[in-house]
Amino acid sequence: MNYLDIFKHIYDIFIEISPFLLLGLFFVGLLHIFFSKEFIVKHIGKDSVGSIVKASILGVPLPLCSCGVIPTAIYMAKNGASKGAVISFLISTPQTGIDSIMATYGMLGWVFAIYRPVIAFVSGILGGIIVNIFSKEPMIINVEESKKVEASSCSSGSCNSTSCDTAPVKKQNALTKFYNYAFVEFLDDIAVHFIIGIIISGLISFFIPEEFFIKYSLGSGILGMLVMVAIGLPMYICATASIPIAITLMLKGISPGAAFVFLTVGPLTNAASLAILAKIFTKKVMLIYVTSASIIAIIAGLSLDFIVNTFSLQKFVIPTMASGHMHEGGWLHTVYLISAFIFALMLISSLYRRYIAPKFKKKNKRLNMMNTLKINIEGMSCNHCVNNIEDTLLKQDNIDSASVDLPTNSAEITGRHVDKNIISSLIENLGYKVVS
Repeated sequence: MNYLDIFKHIYDIFIEISPFLLLGLFFVGLLHIFFSKEFIVKHIGKDSVGSIVKASILGVPLPLCSCGVIPTAIYMAKNGASKGAVISFLISTPQTGIDSIMATYGMLGWVFAIYRPVIAFVSGILGGIIVNIFSKEPMIINVEESKKVEASSCSSGSCNSTSCDTAPVKKQNALTKFYNYAFVEFLDDIAVHFIIGIIISGLISFFIPEEFFIKYSLGSGILGMLVMVAIGLPMYICATASIPIAITLMLKGISPGAAFVFLTVGPLTNAASLAILAKIFTKKVMLIYVTSASIIAIIAGLSLDFIVNTFSLQKFVIPTMASGHMHEGGWLHTVYLISAFIFALMLISSLYRRYIAPKFKKKNKRLNMMNTLKINIEGMSCNHCVNNIEDTLLKQDNIDSASVDLPTNSAEITGRHVDKNIISSLIENLGYKVVS
């Protein structure tokens, strides 16, 4: 046993996936420019099958993880979207995105790259329809009360009569908006999970024997799919970070269908997102949501194994690690190495921004006649949460600055006549909890 094999496996996967992640991030930036929460709500409509289908269509390409999708889901719920449409969006969106589709194609081939978004789309529709059929209770979130909280926190004359949505926050040109979201905000969200994913992949490759899954009949069939559900559901991993783990599991003997189940349920949800969703839906809806998504994933996994075996597609679902682009040499080898180097620098920058820079951040001591409020917030999981809270607070006329720090789960708000009760209401209305 050579422990250096762990690092070799991690290195090989990193080299293979880097160019596809860079390309994916490019399209992430483009989608962010053209797709806003307002655009999504506008096209979802009310309680109908059509709105469920539209929600799933919009959700598939969006690069949002299981916690990043929460603010948009809450926004949808507050603006009149049906339970079915919200659930459809919650199921289809985290499973895949333009970034993970690119990486899936590069690492797992065209069969997975096509099958993954198709099943995300279908499962979103089925999940939304199932919730509408079996749950007639209204969502817990009170639309009217949430609007009152937003309106009451506006100063007269600075906002319109119903909300603060038109208040200016920070103006950015399209290029800056593109870069900041794709290569800063979104990258910061997936960086840690991606690193954890490839490390887990390396550990699996080293410690799990080659015939382990086959020996214990866990590589395919219902039992294998159930094992993948049990592993994937509680795991906090994004659609892109799940790919290295799925690759390694396949190289250890699990079937393409079982790997697909992990790729589906792994990014679907996590403990933090479920806690926030519990504030919007009843326990019955949450149970239907998780159960239906898991069952659909298992059926899709079994179907993929059937398709692969029936049409002899085995050679198209073998992870590319088996062939190894990096060993080909020539210009392609150079492209992979350069992409890996660039992506490595981006990951280091991301880790610096998230964990080191906040410790050296200089706070402005010249508050003049301003009041400063420091609070702790529970329920934040990624930069989507941070941006959602900061944007909401900065839209208030009496708030001059709002800085939310994800590593410490804290926020510092500065302004004139800062009211903790109003601030707490605004934050808790977004689905988070102010604890002090």
